[in-house]
Formats: sequence, structure tokens, C-alpha cells
Amino acid sequence: MIFENYHRMDFSYEGRVLTVTLRGNAVNAVDAAMHDDLARVFTDLQRDPDSDIIVLTGAGRAFCAGGDFDWFQEQIDKPDTFRAIGHDAKRIVFGLLDLEKPIICRMNGAAAGLGATVALLCDVIVADETAKIGDPHVKVGLVAGDGGAVIWPQLIGYARAKEFLMTGDLMTAKRAAEIGLINHAVPADALDAKVAEIVEKIAGNPRWAVRWTKTVANIALKDLANKLMDASIAYEMASNMTADRREAVRAFVEKRKPMLTGD
Repeated sequence: MIFENYHRMDFSYEGRVLTVTLRGNAVNAVDAAMHDDLARVFTDLQRDPDSDIIVLTGAGRAFCAGGDFDWFQEQIDKPDTFRAIGHDAKRIVFGLLDLEKPIICRMNGAAAGLGATVALLCDVIVADETAKIGDPHVKVGLVAGDGGAVIWPQLIGYARAKEFLMTGDLMTAKRAAEIGLINHAVPADALDAKVAEIVEKIAGNPRWAVRWTKTVANIALKDLANKLMDASIAYEMASNMTADRREAVRAFVEKRKPMLTGD
């Protein structure tokens, strides 16, 4: 069985379509277990003989709302735990880009930080129009090093991407679709129908023509990721060691404005 020992994901088939559902706390925040699952799932999806199309979604009211704050605090208190996940952080990005099978993001709710990166590295993103998406790494004192700096500029251009990455602002899926960050934003009650429509269209085409078209389209993205990801992870690791990182996380947990010093 390929999909054994996953702690934060469920798997269900409908014919040759495999739906992978992220599940964690109320907003499916990324903790150590989910990060580990994400680091290996896309390789396992490639190996799976029983699927041709993947639908990635979240349980409950969120898709994946970024990092878990208890895990953040552990990384601050024990920086070696952050160092230990550097390789896996790259595996998530490259696992998505290497996956030949088409993967559709069913963005049922908030997608933030790494959750946004995972959503945006999918091939087609269909979202509930009221869902929020953004990369607020900077708001918690981190460099957007887990792939956000790779994919955002390619989708909406450098000027817009840098604004969102440096402010950490979120936007609605409706706005994201308007500026080309995602493909479709639809009412919540139309989400499943839109995903099914796209899946049906892709499934109606010859398998290898679809897979290898995706493979060719991803070559430039993989080349860019190869150039950026080592530095991205290194800078993110360094930012985890700063005083402002500690204060930003503490302030968020205490629901107050951070008192930043620039250190």
C-alpha cells in the first residue's frame, strides 16, 4: 500500500481520480507531521498505479492556513529543528514540480504561507470565492523561503508579487482570480461542480499527452526553483534566529501589535 503511515492526509478514489485531503487542526496548519507528509506525498502520487488525476483539498473550513504556532515556537526554541526540515522543504516544491500527473487544487478555504505555495504550485487552482490566500511569512518574522518567492512572481509579475510577499497581505480568491494568481473563484456551492468539470475535460484527453505537456511546461519553473530554493531556505533559516522573529510570534499568540527592534 503506497499511502501508509500518513498522519495529516486522507486518500479517496473515484475511478482514476484520487482526492488527497489535508487534515490537521481547525485550519489545517502545517506542523511537523504535515510537513513530513507533504515532503513525500507527491513522490508517492507519481508512483501510484491507480490514479491519473489528483485533486488536493483541505478538510473543514480551510485549505491550509500556514504554519502551526506551537511548531513555530519549537523552531525558535530549538533552531536545530528548523535546520532539520530544510531538505524536506525543498522536496515539497520539487515533488510538486516533478509530479507528471495533473493536480487540481480544490481551495475550499484559507491558503496561507506554505499552504498558499502548495496551492499555487498545483496545475489548476479552483477556489471558494470568499476564501483568503496570501503569504504572510514576513508577519511572523520569516523569509518567504518555502517556494513563495519562486511561484508568486511567475503568476502575477514581480511588482505585484513583491508587494504581497513584503506586506504579507491576504486577498480573497475572487481578487486572486482577477489578477491571475489562481484560475477560478466560484461560489462555495459551485466548487465541486467546477472541479469536476475541469477533471472531466483533462481526463478526456490522452494520458501521456497531458502528462508530458505538463512536464514540458514545468521545465522553466524547475530551473528557477533550482536556482532559488537553496538560498531561499538558507535565508528563511537565518530569519528564524532573529529577535524580531521571536517577538512577532509572541505578539501573534498574545493578540497584540509586535514591538519590533530591527534585530
